[in-house]
Amino acid sequence: MNGADLSVQDDRGCTPSHLAATHGHSYTLQVMLRSRVDPNVADKCAWKPVHYASFHGRVGCLQLLVKWGATLEDADQNGNLPVHLAAMEGHLYCFKFLLSRMVSVKQALKVFNDNGENAMDLAQRFFKDNIVQFLQGAEFEEDNQSNQENLAFPGHTAAYKGDLEMLKKLVENGIININERDDNESTLLHRAAGQGHIECLQWLIHMGADVNITNKEGETAADTAKKFAHLSAVSLLAGLQKYEIEENLEIGDQDAKFFERHGVEGSTDAKNELSQGEAEKIDARIRAYDKVIELRRLLKIAESNYKQLGGILEEDIKQKKEEQESERMIKELQDQLEGERLRREKLECQLDEFREKASLHRIPMDQICLTNIASVEDDSSDSNKDKRKMKKKMTSSGGTVMRRS
Repeated sequence: MNGADLSVQDDRGCTPSHLAATHGHSYTLQVMLRSRVDPNVADKCAWKPVHYASFHGRVGCLQLLVKWGATLEDADQNGNLPVHLAAMEGHLYCFKFLLSRMVSVKQALKVFNDNGENAMDLAQRFFKDNIVQFLQGAEFEEDNQSNQENLAFPGHTAAYKGDLEMLKKLVENGIININERDDNESTLLHRAAGQGHIECLQWLIHMGADVNITNKEGETAADTAKKFAHLSAVSLLAGLQKYEIEENLEIGDQDAKFFERHGVEGSTDAKNELSQGEAEKIDARIRAYDKVIELRRLLKIAESNYKQLGGILEEDIKQKKEEQESERMIKELQDQLEGERLRREKLECQLDEFREKASLHRIPMDQICLTNIASVEDDSSDSNKDKRKMKKKMTSSGGTVMRRS
């Protein structure tokens, strides 16, 4: 890691130090700062690492940046100081720390950004009640930095004290990383193991903390617990390490079966009874297996460090692709469902139109019956009239004939 590599900027002007401050990777940021990275480098929006740390609530990174010379009085292109961003997002710990490190607290609270808003205005506009209540009830004492708590690694402090609630809050809110290291390269597990805080250890392990990470002394968390004679912590951590080592015991089982087939035990004397070539193969396999275990441990550490630097692993990419494919399929099914719904509504509209047309052509049965009856009566009346006329004619003709006779 060198200064030239760490000064590379992306299309937004962000450097690795900006990303480390964003994600709260204090240990990674500390390594960069020790490599002479500029703590006041700005992106295209004039945001420096302190702006990113303030906006995202990374109090540990803020402590480190200030320690290495970052300035807190510089505004971004909208006139916002880091204290404005912390108030805007409601990060009370960052807000308190920034005020404690500024030249004049009262002056810092009076500074307006380009929109004419100060810290109180921003907290009220974005409904950050914790900031508002703090500003309304706090009594500020300037130049009182001697009693300020060291907040560079708040998670380590919580783990050391056994403060599980604070530890949960810091990790679950993304303020710190689960495998974050301090100046001694110790993790949260090291700190909790050194004090024998079993509940903290159990929760950290449940959240995926790596038990194989070593500090500067080359000690794992289990070694730290053993040093301070915390037997319950040793049992918990050593048992987990043993479980991870035994994940792939098939190789060891195959060696045992090999000895069993040859009727010997797996001791040095027994191997000497085998041919020299077979014994050398077994020794080579054992050394290779030990190497595999070591490489897996180193791979986990490398993957953890890579993720802390904002890298994305292949399995994460694969999982992301699977999620995108699932979302695409769900979208297609939703579109099909919406199409079927529209088609059904269209058919229902057509059916209503057909019913309306049919109702216009339908003649009530009563009207048809009355019409038929009236028609029959008319026909009957006409027939009777014709019969009477015919009868009169016949009668009239008969009288005439009789008179002629």
